[in-house]
Amino acid sequence: MAQCPLILICDDDPVVHESLGLYLDSEGYEHVSAYDGEEALKMVESAQPDLMILDLMMPRMSGTDVCRTIRQTKTLPIIMLTAKGEEIDRILGLELGADDYIVKPFSPREVLARIKAVLRRFAEPQTQNENLLRFPQLEINLSNYQVKAQGQVLPCTPKEVEILHMLASHAGQVFSREQILSRVWGYDFFGDTRTVDTHIKRIRQKLPQEGVPWSLKTVYGVGYKFEVES
Repeated sequence: MAQCPLILICDDDPVVHESLGLYLDSEGYEHVSAYDGEEALKMVESAQPDLMILDLMMPRMSGTDVCRTIRQTKTLPIIMLTAKGEEIDRILGLELGADDYIVKPFSPREVLARIKAVLRRFAEPQTQNENLLRFPQLEINLSNYQVKAQGQVLPCTPKEVEILHMLASHAGQVFSREQILSRVWGYDFFGDTRTVDTHIKRIRQKLPQEGVPWSLKTVYGVGYKFEVES
């Protein structure tokens, strides 16, 4: 990551760019702007930002489609903005691989705090051994956000990889939904615990269910754990 992180602001409202830009300038961040979804994708390639602030409702290409396209090839941190504030929109954004969401109207100070938290999580130093977990017929690599099962690469979003890595690195330990939210999204993520259920369901759908000595288990009334057969 660069000395001065570059933030890509993607919103069709010039006021959003102006207000966020002032706060980013005051904190020493660099920033560039995109005003529609297609421009946002072009800016991701040309500017190579360290983080993207992405409005859900964008002209020419929606924020959800932009997020979905980016997640096919990149682990770029994404904070989604939504004016609706409805749970389905927030969960949809997170399912697509957004790292956080903020509901409009918002305080620029809040956005700045979220940016710092997301960048901090991505910048936390980890050794290669900590990043790479291996089990029979399963490899979870946090360095390149790749999961392989039975020799096949699984199409996982960054958050799915982080959840699986966190649970697998503490095999046998039960984590509550609140603990998973805190560890994966950060202490300042104000999410609904059902977001965790949605992500676990999607991870299970991608993992093989037979012929492997490990599984994601639900501990009813408590949470989830990654269990390895002895």
